[in-house]
Amino acid sequence: MSDAIAAIATGNQVCAIGIVRLSGEGVIDMARQLFTPERGPALPEQPDRKLCYGRLCRRDGSLLDLCLATVSRAPNSYTGEDTVELQCHGSPLLLRTVLEELFALGARQAGPGEFTKRAFLNGRLGLSEAEAVADLIDAESDEALRNAAGQLSGVIHRKAEEIYAALSDISAHYHAVLDYPDEDIEDFQLRAYESVMQKSLGELERLLGSFRRGKLMNAGIPTAIVGRPNAGKSSLLNALLGYERAIVTAVPGTTRDTIEERLRLGGLCLRLTDTAGIRETEDEVERLGVQRSRAALEGAELVIAVVDGSREYTEEDREILRAAERAEHGLVVLSKQDLSTTVEHVDTSLSVIPLSSVTGEGLDRLEKAIAALFPLPQTPAGEILTNARQAEAVGRAAESLRAALEAMEEGLTPDLVLTESEAAMSALGEITGRSVRQDVTDRIFQRFCVGK
Repeated sequence: MSDAIAAIATGNQVCAIGIVRLSGEGVIDMARQLFTPERGPALPEQPDRKLCYGRLCRRDGSLLDLCLATVSRAPNSYTGEDTVELQCHGSPLLLRTVLEELFALGARQAGPGEFTKRAFLNGRLGLSEAEAVADLIDAESDEALRNAAGQLSGVIHRKAEEIYAALSDISAHYHAVLDYPDEDIEDFQLRAYESVMQKSLGELERLLGSFRRGKLMNAGIPTAIVGRPNAGKSSLLNALLGYERAIVTAVPGTTRDTIEERLRLGGLCLRLTDTAGIRETEDEVERLGVQRSRAALEGAELVIAVVDGSREYTEEDREILRAAERAEHGLVVLSKQDLSTTVEHVDTSLSVIPLSSVTGEGLDRLEKAIAALFPLPQTPAGEILTNARQAEAVGRAAESLRAALEAMEEGLTPDLVLTESEAAMSALGEITGRSVRQDVTDRIFQRFCVGK
């Protein structure tokens, strides 16, 4: 896989700067046929990673753009191959035209994630670091950004490699004694390695324990705003977002379906769902909306129950609060504090926050209450597991190590114990890319955008 590939690396929208990226055999010469430096030698003689200003032309010599170009030669490039980047003005038509010229010279369209895939195959990135690239691009909160950057620097890779090396030493010692009995090698005592295996298992369990937080961090915290019709749910959604996303009227039942939006709140990302008012109704459309509201409530990690502070507190309110109390995390908003209030107290174990979506009073308290429910973990950057494939491999490695320690406790022979230990090593190799299958690798990089 070293043929010449090319892609637009900055998307297809109008922007200030648009980058066309090339990698593979012959790409420097391809770029030379289109790009002429304003001063100095031709592109193949330009030094690595130095921006060069010049004229970008079609093959027939007609001018396309005045732009910058940079060359990075193998193996000291992102992909480990010869690469060129053309930094043009950000016209989608211009960038597509540049691509067509390159295709005519022999390059082909890069597939999704193919540049990063080549970086992995050429040893420039481990597999966990490559997956962190996608997390870094997709990050929607400070926590996710910080963690992805840590994983890109190799935190998960190093942890997996440390455990792999420790288990490898045990296996190497055992096989050395077995294969070379006449050599002066220290006797193999399996019990001497018990603490190493216990420590390795502890590290894996701690890493796996972070995965739930990691899923919420990357995907966002599923948050349902629930309450009776006209309780102020849509107004709260709009107030949190800072713009009029949902239609708000004085007519109960205005919201007939769920409305979903993402909200960055401090270091968190919330997947907010504004739901239809929960009540018994004969209206077929509204009843479908209520069903979706109940489904959103059941699937939420955080439920914000809204009680209209200007109206009578009812049994329907109590039912909604009881549902919120059954959620993993819940809060109560006593809404419409800008009106004359009739509800001073609600019977719930959850925190109650008086709030006005009109004036903004109480919004800061709500934000602090949400942040308190999901405190940022005090872990070094990169040590929160976010990837389901990696979590599954860590889980299998931990299960194999538990089996190895149980076999040791039962007094089974070292070869049976080490069979489980080596199974753990194989699972760890899937995290770093030591033992990952080609089809798995292909699926991983299909997640990436074209040009990355």
